[in-house]
Amino acid sequence: MNRQTKRTVIIPMDHGVTMGPVRGLQKMSEAVEAVARGGANAVVEHKGVIAAGYRGYGSDIGLIMHMSASTNLGPDPADKVSVAEVDEAIKLGADAVSVHINIGSKTEPDQLAFLGSTAKICREWSMPLLAMMYPRGEKIKDEFDAKIVAHVARVGAELGADMIKTNYTGSIESFKEVVRGCSVPVVMAGGPKTETEEEFFRMVEDSVKAGGAGVSAGRNVFQAEDPTKMVQVLCGIVHEQLSAKEAIQKYLKRT
Repeated sequence: MNRQTKRTVIIPMDHGVTMGPVRGLQKMSEAVEAVARGGANAVVEHKGVIAAGYRGYGSDIGLIMHMSASTNLGPDPADKVSVAEVDEAIKLGADAVSVHINIGSKTEPDQLAFLGSTAKICREWSMPLLAMMYPRGEKIKDEFDAKIVAHVARVGAELGADMIKTNYTGSIESFKEVVRGCSVPVVMAGGPKTETEEEFFRMVEDSVKAGGAGVSAGRNVFQAEDPTKMVQVLCGIVHEQLSAKEAIQKYLKRT
């Protein structure tokens, strides 16, 4: 997190477990370097990738170790399980850890127990905890419903997370409801790759206007034609409070 703005631009790169070597993450060292050059505050990686040395050589980019996993090949991709411990993150030099919790899934109780126990250990070691909180399950009819998203964000805060990542609810007013109901900073999830970059940038701008603490975006960044410039635009919106149009003009259209 930027100490001056109290907001952040995080690039998750943990997709290899869920989806395999997707486009943009085949060469992790290049992917990390590209977003580090753009000024991203942190990347999210699994422990094996961290141990292999992919942190952003020559940069001070933050490192968040992800502790949850499932694959899209498994019987229930929403069933996130623990695959790492906080002490591993400490030994690997991580600056924070993250967990993924699917509220509404069949294994919600186990995932909540994992969140609570991880928060306890993080507090003991002064390790910041990012909770990726999503409404996913048979009872969830709309993953972007503001009341539901506000509920899952509140769960993460209540159980000890220091920052929440969750779905953007589609409008400034509805996302304000999410932010107001949460006692810790809320960052917007990047979600699936949007049809246009402009569409994505406007969503980020609106989330910040609603009081959000920034963005955590993966595919919309590392699958972009120029990930470095994508991050520069995001940092312009999040940290400089530029409009999406101004940020695009400053970084994408300059010669």
